[in-house]
Amino acid sequence: MSTGEGTTIGKAFEALYASDDGSLDTAASLLAADPGADAELTRRGEEFLRTLWTRGWQPADVVRMARRDLSEEHIRVLTGLIRSETARYGTLPRRWQAQLDALDAVPTRSTDRFSYATTVLELYRLLVRLPRLDAVGPVPGETLPPAAAGEPRMLSRIRALLAKAEATGYPEEAEALTAKAQELMARHSLDEVTLAAGAPSPETPGAIRIGVEPPYEQAKAILLDAVATANHCRAVWNEAYGFSTVVGFEGDLDPVELLYTSLLVQGTAAMTRAEAEQRAGGRKRTKSFRQSFLLAYANRLGTRLSTTSRRVAAETPTLLPALASRDLAVTTRTDELFPETRATRVRAAWDEAGWTHGASAADRAGLHPNRRGLRG
Repeated sequence: MSTGEGTTIGKAFEALYASDDGSLDTAASLLAADPGADAELTRRGEEFLRTLWTRGWQPADVVRMARRDLSEEHIRVLTGLIRSETARYGTLPRRWQAQLDALDAVPTRSTDRFSYATTVLELYRLLVRLPRLDAVGPVPGETLPPAAAGEPRMLSRIRALLAKAEATGYPEEAEALTAKAQELMARHSLDEVTLAAGAPSPETPGAIRIGVEPPYEQAKAILLDAVATANHCRAVWNEAYGFSTVVGFEGDLDPVELLYTSLLVQGTAAMTRAEAEQRAGGRKRTKSFRQSFLLAYANRLGTRLSTTSRRVAAETPTLLPALASRDLAVTTRTDELFPETRATRVRAAWDEAGWTHGASAADRAGLHPNRRGLRG
């Protein structure tokens, strides 16, 4: 089927760039009346996605934007398009496959042709308006580095420790498990420095994007920044698009994402318990309580994470210059990717009880090197 201006698709797609919903209704009517346009409609959607991949977007980023602005029906259509578009490639970048595995399996719902066409056009209108992002890795179709055989043993150990910390009902046990995970991360980073010092490689800092979802996204971004900084990475928050970009050497990026996700789970659970205690005491807790809780939690954890990293690094003082060199490389790469970053003022209503409870929760999830549970 031709896709020129005189075809159904060409006429319908004019609505993607119009500012009124009336044009969208007219376009949906055109598509609904022409079943022969269905295959081309899908093909063009895959084409829009392919363009986004070259413009720095990844599947998780696109789904995040659609989930924020559209409905589950749009997500269902988008998920199908992502799966069909990426199926054309023999291999995918490692983190892409993980993002595809995480896509929701939304059941197909039957709908009339006009409603379906409207959904597709609303989705495509979002896709064509997304701006270019800084690339944080290879895109499908590019030559990929050799794939590692399985997950590194260190990462598997960290994942297991954090899973236990999230599952236990005993704060002291969660504290010891989380602390051990951070210590493993710090030692792994030193091992990477040792290898690089012995046999310098052309490896340069890379980057990943991590979703920072509402509510309380500012506090969550601060927590991610604290985890990243303590582990020789840098985090830059993009508030408009709901993610932070973490820049660092490859061996540090996955552990940072794991630890941040685990601490967020632990912090949310602790906040829920604190709210229940407050309600049991007859005191109402509000949004300001939760904001203050998470801000205090992030602030206190940042200090404790950094303390652990410095303690581990001090055990091998001969590596400190190499560590400083890698930190400088990460900072330089961050400045290259984001030359116009700016500080953001914390916007949160103050609640003293929330802050106190959040700081206490950070202590319980904390990483004090001399706590009894850390020996051995």
